[in-house]
Amino acid sequence: MATEQKVGLRLGYKAPNFKANTTQGEIDFYDFIGDSWVILFSHPADFTPVCTTELAEAARLAPEFQKRGVKQIGLSCNELGSHEKWVQDINQFGNVNLSFPIIADPTREIAKLYDMLDEQDLTNLDEKGIPFTVRTVYVIDPKKTVRLSLQYPASTGRQFNEILRCIDSLQLTDREKVATPQGWTPGQPLIVHNSLKTDAAKEHFKGKEVKEVFPYLRFVNL
Repeated sequence: MATEQKVGLRLGYKAPNFKANTTQGEIDFYDFIGDSWVILFSHPADFTPVCTTELAEAARLAPEFQKRGVKQIGLSCNELGSHEKWVQDINQFGNVNLSFPIIADPTREIAKLYDMLDEQDLTNLDEKGIPFTVRTVYVIDPKKTVRLSLQYPASTGRQFNEILRCIDSLQLTDREKVATPQGWTPGQPLIVHNSLKTDAAKEHFKGKEVKEVFPYLRFVNL
């Protein structure tokens, strides 16, 4: 008999609300989001090498997230006191001032709610044999909808510039009838959305050149 496959938090789902203690006090997650976008990302444990490099980079890029109206919030399964001490190491290593909150989730309650626990690496366990989190990323919009999710194994550090690139794509494609091709970065040509035929696209993007490669593949610069 096949085992039942667990279903995680999929794109388009409402992000679950929760209350939590963080390095910046107790929060209600929906109140924290407010009218902003949010990146919620987990790390396996405090005082670990890959996580230290990641959070230092996230802190360094904080102004870039802020420019896009995106709040950052981290999570791991350690106690609050551990987070507060570890932040000192992160700041020293990265020569940064980490200013976003980190959630303390020692009971794994939020990690379970957001399907973050490591079920692959049997060495990624605490002293009680309970799994830590993998490197999960959720991008959540102001409607509290999950717009992007990424999961990396504990052994692989994330690329935060790629997360910014994805946010740029999401925010742009919310405003315009376009999609972004592979490797796209702001300023590069965009793909005309399939909902627009070529003649309609030329009318919609009046004053901009619409270049047709195939009837289904058209480019425009905005």
